[in-house]
Amino acid sequence: MQTTPNPSSQQQGGARIIGSTDTFDEASGPGPYLMLADSLEGNDVVNAEGDDLGHIKGIMLDVQRGRIAYAVLSFGGFLGVGNKLFAIPWQALTLDTDEKQFVLNVSEDRLKNAPGFDKDHWPSMADLSWADEVHRYYGTEPYWH
Repeated sequence: MQTTPNPSSQQQGGARIIGSTDTFDEASGPGPYLMLADSLEGNDVVNAEGDDLGHIKGIMLDVQRGRIAYAVLSFGGFLGVGNKLFAIPWQALTLDTDEKQFVLNVSEDRLKNAPGFDKDHWPSMADLSWADEVHRYYGTEPYWH
């Protein structure tokens, strides 16, 4: 059954959902509106042109506000060595349920120049100045405003 994305998730700043979806009332089991966070880990991320931008390494929760804050994107490197990590604001992503991947509207070059970090040196993601910079870079409104 083809339905439109859940408008309430878009109004609250969540990731958009495209593709074939069941309505929440008709869905049997998880997805696409309620999912285990670890079921999204490893999902590919592409841009609108179909360029491979990496994969989801993890999901960062804002526990205090009860929201998904970021998806951690792993990009570059070879066999996990030399990868750069990026905190992508959740609302900057679109979940494509047909292709089982996320779409991020940035070019590969723009991603390469994005604020990132390596697996041994994570930023203080609770630092609002860091968070504002990340949201500005991806053109998203910080979810806590």
